[in-house]
Amino acid sequence: MYNIVLFGPPGAGKGTQSEKLIEKYSLTHLSTGDLFRKHLGEGTELGQLAKKYMNEGRLVPDEVVIGMVEDKINETTDAKGFIFDGFPRTTAQAEALDQMLSKHNLEISGMIALDVPEEVLRLRIKERGKTSNRVDDQDDEKINTRIKVYLDETLPVSDYYAAQGKLQKINGVGEIDKIFSDITSVIDSY
Repeated sequence: MYNIVLFGPPGAGKGTQSEKLIEKYSLTHLSTGDLFRKHLGEGTELGQLAKKYMNEGRLVPDEVVIGMVEDKINETTDAKGFIFDGFPRTTAQAEALDQMLSKHNLEISGMIALDVPEEVLRLRIKERGKTSNRVDDQDDEKINTRIKVYLDETLPVSDYYAAQGKLQKINGVGEIDKIFSDITSVIDSY
């Protein structure tokens, strides 16, 4: 079973590569954004709890997010593995994820970090903004803020997995298929 954290800044190509990895390895996509929409839409207990924090303008606590992740793992008993997309975003979330997974006799196989220079990220996000209708992909200030938040708050998660010997950096610039091949070489070595 492969449990992979696909990691990188906004515009690194995580979404593109996730789709290809899911198809090749029959992994279950685990996106916290999708989980939030599901729980909020279905009005689950976790969704109602998350909504309460969101309505107060507060971040949803890690234990609620981990609860949603655990719920997804519990309901996907036939999974060949999971690809964690956009999660964990903090070292505290990574620690909580590891603790929760160990209760299920699971662990993260590895973190694959797509390495892309900031100037390339900005160009990719702006290009994506032309077709995605995402307002935050079209505003330079918002793009800069998203990259800064990633560097300040999310990038330290890679140190957490590096300390476990689970971090593998991949050059995220070049042909999509070449990047995919580099990623699959890492996964096949697990």
